[in-house]
Amino acid sequence: MTSLEVNAQNEDSGPGGYAAARLLLLHEKERSGPPRRTALARLTDDWLAGLFAAAAPPRGTALVAVGGYGRSELSPRSDLDLLLLHDGTADKAAIAALADRIWYPVWDLGLALDHSVRTPAEARATAADDLKVHLGLLDARPLAGDAGLVAALRTTVLADWRNQAPRRLPELDALCRERAERMGELQFLLEPDLKEARGGLRDAQALRAVAASWLADAPREGLDRARRRLLDTRDALHLATGRATDRLALQEQDAVAAELGLLDADTLLREVYEAARTISYATDVTWREVNRVLKARSARPRLRSLLGGRSGAGRTGGKPPIERTPLAEGVVEMDGEVVLARTARPERDPVLPLRAAAAAAQSGLPLSPHAVRRLAATAPPLPVPWPAEAREELVTLLGAGEATVPVWEALEAEGIVTRLLPDWERVRCRPQRNPVHTWTVDRHLVETAVRAASLTRRVGRPDLLLVAALLHDIGKGWPGDHSVAGETIARDLAARVGFDRTDTATVATAVRHHLLLVETATRRDLDDPATVESVAAAVGTLGTLELLHALTEADALATGPAAWSSWRASLVADLVKRVAGVLAGEPLPDPEAAAPSAEQERLAIEALRTGEPVLALHTRDEHTAEPDDSDPDDSASDEAAPEPVGVELVIALPDQPGVLPAVAGVLALHRLTVRAADLRAVDLPTGLGSGSVLVLDWRVAAEYGSLPEAARLRADLVRALDGSLDIPARLAEREAAYPRRRGLTAPPPRVTVAAADSRLATVIEVRAQDAPGLLHRIGRALEGAAVRVRSAHVSTLGANAVDTLYVTRPDGSLLPPEEAVDLARTLEAALG
Repeated sequence: MTSLEVNAQNEDSGPGGYAAARLLLLHEKERSGPPRRTALARLTDDWLAGLFAAAAPPRGTALVAVGGYGRSELSPRSDLDLLLLHDGTADKAAIAALADRIWYPVWDLGLALDHSVRTPAEARATAADDLKVHLGLLDARPLAGDAGLVAALRTTVLADWRNQAPRRLPELDALCRERAERMGELQFLLEPDLKEARGGLRDAQALRAVAASWLADAPREGLDRARRRLLDTRDALHLATGRATDRLALQEQDAVAAELGLLDADTLLREVYEAARTISYATDVTWREVNRVLKARSARPRLRSLLGGRSGAGRTGGKPPIERTPLAEGVVEMDGEVVLARTARPERDPVLPLRAAAAAAQSGLPLSPHAVRRLAATAPPLPVPWPAEAREELVTLLGAGEATVPVWEALEAEGIVTRLLPDWERVRCRPQRNPVHTWTVDRHLVETAVRAASLTRRVGRPDLLLVAALLHDIGKGWPGDHSVAGETIARDLAARVGFDRTDTATVATAVRHHLLLVETATRRDLDDPATVESVAAAVGTLGTLELLHALTEADALATGPAAWSSWRASLVADLVKRVAGVLAGEPLPDPEAAAPSAEQERLAIEALRTGEPVLALHTRDEHTAEPDDSDPDDSASDEAAPEPVGVELVIALPDQPGVLPAVAGVLALHRLTVRAADLRAVDLPTGLGSGSVLVLDWRVAAEYGSLPEAARLRADLVRALDGSLDIPARLAEREAAYPRRRGLTAPPPRVTVAAADSRLATVIEVRAQDAPGLLHRIGRALEGAAVRVRSAHVSTLGANAVDTLYVTRPDGSLLPPEEAVDLARTLEAALG
């Protein structure tokens, strides 16, 4: 016993002495982690035992710690889970008085208390009805009173748990699955719940309960260490926030990292993800084993009946014959898992780990953890470069689709992936703080390969597509642009895997330019010849273009729902079609020579005739977008109905100052998200006289709900142009009604002059926090700078907006470099 605990005992057993000792203990920097949790539990044990003794308890009573407190795992703000156990012989009033003498001091200190008063029979009956109560009683620990009464209850509860395992374990499995569905996977969440999310402390407790049933056991390698890391993180979270919380919120992560002595919040998240991944993998393996055992048990009575009772059972040893189905050389299926054949010699077969993994993924079966462990321990490293068989097995593994993921996780759990691909260690469990991303970097790479597997019919080299998908973000974790770093790493890894020099160069090019198509399509003017020519120069060949097109889609689909849409797909397809024409030697059309469309000319004439804005709205779906040249057999093309890709809004009005900010502001007020805008002046000789009309072609989408009526848009636009509609004030009112989340500070906007080599306009790129009316504010700033906007292209991912503006001087000439830089500074100041 420490001097701190002795001092606490020497003081009175009231809440004051305990509270002071508890406070001192929690602020002892030299004692943290398991020692502090154990010391806090012991200190609390002594205090509660003193309260129990001071209350002069009747015979046949005991105070029992259950749940986390029963395991002596008290975090700074943990609940106290207590059971007052009595044998039923004492007077009910005396038991109630005893309970009050214990519960009230706990409440007086402001500690959370989960309490109950029961006889052993009542505790057992409650456990039979309530799975959570039964789980808590498995960790029952006596604090004071009749120890024999507690020991008898523990024995009975544990016996019940083992006897009822065939019924209770499926119930526990369902409870864990429901919680995982509701709370998500801890290893991928930016703000995870350390207790309730899948792979958290609840799952670790469930694994202990399974082990206590004697029906199955969890893989023990690293499990205790993972559980300890989550408990340490929860301790630090309680100390940093002063609250009983299990949610690791973004604004608390730096403080928690500092409390744990870690470098930064990313290091903290990576360690938490590592722990969660260990627990999640152990959970998968354990429940698979539980289900296998239960299935085998239920089959035995039927088998004995079919074999004719005892005599039949005796001839087979009472067990069903185990079938071993060959899958590949040295690999068989047995009892629903992929295992090594009896004749396998992993110590002589370096390709066996990949062969077994590929066979498991192609069969849609789990890879036995025992087989993976044996392979990790005995298989020799592959020679460098890999033999052709190893490369082909890797491609087969990646091409299996969804079945690849659990097999890859099994390889990762035993360190086989990092042995095969050493650079994988840098991306393993690496968090991605952009909320658009669903996964950690390593899982995103695997998910991209899964998505790419469904697109292999669209490319001439499926193997290069799958490997490029696996490696496209491998540069994350290195300084600088991850695409540039990734190109070098991908070149080395592709050569290591055994690709020849040409294929290695193709994979490296795909990794270097994996963002090129989507960023160009959504942020650049596709009618500008320089845009298409620059992409063609970077891509080089039609085969690489084809590869990049499929990789772009797979990458976006694996990122998250906000990263891909029919609108983005149509823009990328349009760009690919134009670039393919250039690579095939076809000339690009001159955008300056393009005549206005019939509708644009009709609207322009009407605007010139009336002197007022004229509008037209058209809903566009994927069937009206540019056609995709993909293979018709590809499953991704089997859509049942067209998906809307946005709305085309064409506006014509007499050329006048303030048009861009006025239109952008009106659209923002009507909750229309702007995706692109093309502005052109049209000179029309008509019977009404000649004049210049401005035609704006917008691509917009409704944030939610239905589209506004064109008449309402037109009326508000007229008011905005004549000054009777105060758009800035209206937008400010809306922004004030939706305060930003506490603790989140948006970085300042950044405006740069893009090196786009456009011959038509100067390209300005604005990166800022997305907000209603952002394009309106940009338009006002540009209006004050006396420049003409040729087109605008808006790209939004999560909370970040990237707006690209093609601007010229009023006479249509490009801005000199100095003027362009000054304009960028002016915009940045206006947005800041």
